[in-house]
Amino acid sequence: MLDWRFLLLLIVLTTSSEPCIAWADDAARPPIGTEIKSLRFKDIRYLPRTLADLGEHRATVIVFVNTTCPLVQKYWPKLKRLNDEFASQQVQLLCINASAGDEISEIAQQAIDFGVEFPVVQDIDGGCARALGVERTPEAVILDQRQRLRYRGRIDDQHRLGGSRTDVTADDLVQALREVLNGTDITRPETAVDGCRITLPVPPKLESPVTYYAHIAPLMQRHCVECHRPNGGGPFALLTLEDVTSHSEMIAEVVADRRMPPWYGSRRQHFFNERGLTATERDQIVAWTTTGRTAGDAAQAPPPREFADGKWEIGEPDLVTTAVFPHKLPADGFVDYRYLLLPYVFTQDTWISAAEIFPSNPATVHHCNMAFMTLGEPFNEQNFITGRVPGGSAMILDEGVALKIPKNSVVGLQIHYTTTGKPEKNLMSVGFRFPRGVVRQELHHAQISKSRFEIPPGAAAFPVVAARTLPANATGIGMFAHMHLRGKDMTFRALYPDGKQETLLSIPNYHYDWQHAYRWKPGAKQFPEGTKIEVTAHFDNSRFNPFNPDSTAVVKTGPQTVQEMMFGFLFYTHEGEDLNLNIDPQTGHRMGRAK
Repeated sequence: MLDWRFLLLLIVLTTSSEPCIAWADDAARPPIGTEIKSLRFKDIRYLPRTLADLGEHRATVIVFVNTTCPLVQKYWPKLKRLNDEFASQQVQLLCINASAGDEISEIAQQAIDFGVEFPVVQDIDGGCARALGVERTPEAVILDQRQRLRYRGRIDDQHRLGGSRTDVTADDLVQALREVLNGTDITRPETAVDGCRITLPVPPKLESPVTYYAHIAPLMQRHCVECHRPNGGGPFALLTLEDVTSHSEMIAEVVADRRMPPWYGSRRQHFFNERGLTATERDQIVAWTTTGRTAGDAAQAPPPREFADGKWEIGEPDLVTTAVFPHKLPADGFVDYRYLLLPYVFTQDTWISAAEIFPSNPATVHHCNMAFMTLGEPFNEQNFITGRVPGGSAMILDEGVALKIPKNSVVGLQIHYTTTGKPEKNLMSVGFRFPRGVVRQELHHAQISKSRFEIPPGAAAFPVVAARTLPANATGIGMFAHMHLRGKDMTFRALYPDGKQETLLSIPNYHYDWQHAYRWKPGAKQFPEGTKIEVTAHFDNSRFNPFNPDSTAVVKTGPQTVQEMMFGFLFYTHEGEDLNLNIDPQTGHRMGRAK
């Protein structure tokens, strides 16, 4: 016989108009109607942001996501349709990644994979999930114009962890959103969510104590001091215990973000010059910072890392050409591109194995591009030689490979200066090294670019596509991407003659301040003749782009930073080529064929 108490409970559960929801800590969970005063999260550029950065809206829909939950993946198409339908009604859609294990580049890559244009950001420390009382992905909330919590729950009833319905029978999020926009009461302000539990981040705990000399100093030597040393390009040195201790909180933050060591390429593709820390190395740095910054035994310190003497990364140049006059720069404000011809004419074809741009005042130079041209011609990126970019390195070619600067050429520089807070001067020089051995192959590059396009006002992910076909069998050397302040991401794909496709490089969260070269291991990448290299770039002309000068403007192509560029470079040699050239190491001129 059924117990009467069980029967009563069954009747209550099956006749109640509201779902029965069990929460881990209901007392700490903000009730519907709570004013959400502040939410802090990080965007794909690692910057801390708030809801205020999105502007004022009649409603804000926030959906919590991660990169692994199968329900999140199923709901991306619905969220895109929701954004298309309601954006014109002053509704802001925002996705917050709440996974402790997802790094920002993965978050940005997921948005590219699913064609998402609205912002996808990272919950810094679980604070957004706690503030909104969210426990699962993909759980949704609605905030009204006064940032009051009006709805919390599922998107709809179609997809569940155990399977999916053919159709939606309860469109909970859309119904609640329409009621908020109409100013009426919410019929169902809370619904049960069938999704993946959110795991909030916790401080790393290591089995043994972490000390500076035994653990942190070796990591600084391997990953940091190349830049963080005198004249190394970093803003401060990290050579000593005192150096690291005085910057430890900042180091822990950028390491936990995976912002340092700098690398903006997706981890799905791998390169010879790839930077990064392992999870254990990151945990060691964070744990050392949060557990007392113990020095440990100085006898366990690694030997100091040695760097080549001299100011030139390429070694002492065979040829240096210096500008006739320095550029004078203001203390603040925006500086248009400066163009400069260097006072040296290459009277014969000249072969170079290394090149470096050297400013006398590096703090003033954001980036600089170098190209060859004949006198009287404008600067032409088609004749690109190399560049100097944040986080980059000088051009040093593999043995047997050289770049030819044609007879009667001069070298020009396109310089993007940045102000420092006080008046400055800078004198530009360029150094070249000539080959010492036999030149077997000439360096070529395919410039995959779009010279004219316009980005509409407010466009959050405006696509621009360009392609070039390789004229011969080629061995890939590497790739380089260049955009300006609205550049959001860039992807290189190889479309092979047999119909196969391959993603060569994805830069999911392109950053204007960090323009890396991405190099394959020598000889590792081959392309058959007829391979098409397709480059797709997206530009963010929205208000949420923190570097956007004016989201209401139509953005046209042009050389200045407030305009836009779309350049993808593929560097390669012709497979099987053997020029067999002897080069004069004093002049870079051809002396004849090697024996």
